[in-house]
Amino acid sequence: MVYLDHNATTHLASEAREAMLPFLDGEYGNPSSIHSAGRRARAAVDDARDRMAALLGAKAHEIIFTGGGTESCNLGLIGIARAHSVRGKHIIISAMEHHAVLHAAEHLQHFEGFEVTLLPVDSAGVVDPALLARLIRKETSVVSIMHANNETGAIQPLEEIAAVCAERGVFFHTDAVQTFGKIPLTTSLSGLSAISIAAHKFYGPKGVGALYLRAGIALSRTSYGGSHENSRRPGTENVAAIVGMAAAAEVAMNRAAADAERLAPLRERLWEGIHSACPQAIRNGDPARSLTNTLNVSFPGADGQSLLMGLDLEGVCVSSGSACMVGSIQASHVLIAMGVDSRTALATVRFSMGRGTTEAGIDLASTAIARVAKLQPALAA
Repeated sequence: MVYLDHNATTHLASEAREAMLPFLDGEYGNPSSIHSAGRRARAAVDDARDRMAALLGAKAHEIIFTGGGTESCNLGLIGIARAHSVRGKHIIISAMEHHAVLHAAEHLQHFEGFEVTLLPVDSAGVVDPALLARLIRKETSVVSIMHANNETGAIQPLEEIAAVCAERGVFFHTDAVQTFGKIPLTTSLSGLSAISIAAHKFYGPKGVGALYLRAGIALSRTSYGGSHENSRRPGTENVAAIVGMAAAAEVAMNRAAADAERLAPLRERLWEGIHSACPQAIRNGDPARSLTNTLNVSFPGADGQSLLMGLDLEGVCVSSGSACMVGSIQASHVLIAMGVDSRTALATVRFSMGRGTTEAGIDLASTAIARVAKLQPALAA
């Protein structure tokens, strides 16, 4: 099997697995219990929080553990917007946000009286900070723009966006699910209010994530129950997953630069193989402004689902876009926002590489793509 779907999820790092094992067996105490088993669990959670904060350049109390990236994005956007609605009920998000942000914004618009402005992107999938500055109004309370896109890998100018938000006095949340552990990320930007991450994107366990929330920013909870996470996110903490996330995060941050340098030529090797087999293939996005592990390719005239199934039968694991939209046969809103027509968008494949990707695997994938392409009338010529 050649696995080229690392933007959907990654394998569990051995360091994360080893860190988790004690809390999947003998150390099963509830971190809210006051007995010794509970105190040991609480100590493990606190230690993981300290380690995550250190990696982000944050304070421990600025880290909120969540059940994953989607919950983190929901809490970051809805939680800040609700808490500060007295300042205004206008929010701005980019047109290529993950559905964790898009649908959260739609909820605020349809059920809580907020107005939502979609910030357009250029043909490379990148926003214009100057346009953002013009769209911010006196009643704007929150801006949410992802650090890098999960489908195309397009990296946004985070520093410039944060500067605009700081100057205009609005809160800025970023979905960094695809960038944490891949490219530098710091909380030192003065206009950056909140960051969402998910462990399974950087070789940690599934079902756990975190929200960085700058100290002093009020947050309205989005679920109700106990007083966990300083009364910001109720629910018993998943101790094993939290510990595993911290271990995986440390490894990812230490390897980030080397991984990016190794993957860049593999991405280009794959594109060369695809373009050689299918000259009509279109590369979406600007490789100079994208994650080095991500390649998004359209095959005009082809049937996207047939391409995916054909590659799967060849032992190549890829996707058409967000894994969260499984079973949804519709054109990618990300590609549509970039100006790609809907038929071409439906004939698009995302290839995303990771630690297990090798030159041999890339060459096998290229050969498989050539074979599958021959079965597509539009590509066989």
